[in-house]
Amino acid sequence: MRLSQMLWVTLREDPADAELPSHKLLVRAGYIRRIANGIYAYLPLMWRVLQKISNIVREEMNRSGAMECLLPQLQPAELWQASGRWDTYTKAEGIMFYLSDRADRQLGLGPTHEEVITAIAKDMIRSYRQLPLHLYQIQTKFRDEIRPRFGLLRGREFIMKDGYSFHTNEASLRETYQEMYNCYSRILKRCGLDFRAVEADSGAIGGSGSQEFMILAEAGEDQVLYTEDGLYAANVEKAVSLPPEPVASSPTEFRKVSAPNTATIETMAAFLQVHPTQIVKQVVYQAVLDNGKTLLILVSIRGDQTVNEVKLANEVTKRAPHYGAKTLLALKVSDGEAQKQWQRRPLPAGYIAPDLSDDYIDNCPDVIPQFLRLADRTVVDLKHFATGSNEMDFHVVGANWGEHFPLPEVVDIRLAQAGDRAVHDPSQSLIAARGIEVGHIFQLGTKYSQAMGATFTDEKGEEIPLVMGCYGLGVSRLAQAAVEQSHDQNGIIWHVAIAPYQVIITVPNITNTEQMAVAEKLYQALQQAGIEVLLDDRDERAGVKFKDADLVGIPYRIVPGKSVAQGEVEIFTRQTGKTANVAIEGVVAWLQDAIRIALAN
Repeated sequence: MRLSQMLWVTLREDPADAELPSHKLLVRAGYIRRIANGIYAYLPLMWRVLQKISNIVREEMNRSGAMECLLPQLQPAELWQASGRWDTYTKAEGIMFYLSDRADRQLGLGPTHEEVITAIAKDMIRSYRQLPLHLYQIQTKFRDEIRPRFGLLRGREFIMKDGYSFHTNEASLRETYQEMYNCYSRILKRCGLDFRAVEADSGAIGGSGSQEFMILAEAGEDQVLYTEDGLYAANVEKAVSLPPEPVASSPTEFRKVSAPNTATIETMAAFLQVHPTQIVKQVVYQAVLDNGKTLLILVSIRGDQTVNEVKLANEVTKRAPHYGAKTLLALKVSDGEAQKQWQRRPLPAGYIAPDLSDDYIDNCPDVIPQFLRLADRTVVDLKHFATGSNEMDFHVVGANWGEHFPLPEVVDIRLAQAGDRAVHDPSQSLIAARGIEVGHIFQLGTKYSQAMGATFTDEKGEEIPLVMGCYGLGVSRLAQAAVEQSHDQNGIIWHVAIAPYQVIITVPNITNTEQMAVAEKLYQALQQAGIEVLLDDRDERAGVKFKDADLVGIPYRIVPGKSVAQGEVEIFTRQTGKTANVAIEGVVAWLQDAIRIALAN
């Protein structure tokens, strides 16, 4: 391709709305163009990158035995209502674009396709002899992000590979799940990416277990915790660990202590002369359930620890049926303003004890009149701890569970942190890294098949629900994550496997007939050899062309400059920054070897 004939415009200044280097570079280098907030056009160079990534995905997915299909983007609301996710996606998370057609039927633009594929399976799968079955698609998805940002990393329209498998039992599901783990690992390695697979929270997708594939990058939105031995890695939302051992520092005698102006852990610890690890603090949350009811949660956790709100939300969701609901719509700390809506009298904020009375909850029709009381595991073994007294300006010390306070239901709801000890090996400490999620695989089990009545007949003639898995990979997200991981002050550094072109020929002076003759000769020879090549034949200064070549990130740059008089050209490798003088007749072979080695690594 000749650059003089391509729709390609580079920018010298960073776009005003871009925050991440990758976003800035993709816009400046002419790969994408913003159309609206969270909506981007993929220009010719970017489309080639996306096609290359898609081809790698197809090759590896087909190699795994999965079959490609294409599912409708427009989905009827009744499918999502059958699975119980319509309200979650349109109200709680609010990420689905939805509309009504001329017959006043509600439809949604697909953010994901579990419901559609389950409906198809319900109609078409009859017998265990048809299983296992694995289908996938590469398609545009739509999500109404509250705050679209970071270019293609958090957009409202994006390209995704999503796959769905159906099985007779959990053992078969685990085999496909492991194959997808291997498949995704191969895809990311072929794309030249430094990644880590981590345990993850399943979120609104659901299921018994899931793993995320993270591209390691400082600008990543997700925090990953892992151990040096390579045996543990998890998203911080899912991570478990052993907290620091508590420091015995509390008085052993139970008594009430006047402690004015000590409503924080820091002031309380200093005033009482106790270590934060010997304090039990209470945090009040309020949850809105999908039946319109508000549930108040009283969480007891060690003073030096933080509540993991994702884990807490999962615990509330598990208990939603107990309160006549299906799921959780919203969860937040109940601050003073929120408490005015339900409290009978002001709470002793900063001095709350584990046995705070339900009488604090006023008689409100939409508020459940009892606290859901949960205790994190960090408080269970504490002896002679300090905590609130349910009276302003007073705490208690020397308290024990079962003697002074009943122990609430125990759950794991603490936020693991870097430096914590690993559960599998306490001699290992958790290390933090930032990552960009590009893939997520789930063991769904029978969540959707049971809800939607998708069954099969087993060997005994019994009708049982299909066991399911699902597997997502963000194609457009992966492309930008690759840039975020691999760039420098001059521009993008593409791996040769996903670069829009493998080689760019930069002619310093197009009016120099010798330079242009060599450039044309190499351009034709490289195309005949199957090497993807750009010819920069624009009437621009050499300095501008070199800057553009660095910015756009093509792996190899050929410069037919002054050295053509000696029968040589310069070949610059973008990854290493090294330049080699190569005989004109040996350029094709040199590049073939370089590309072969780069693709193999």
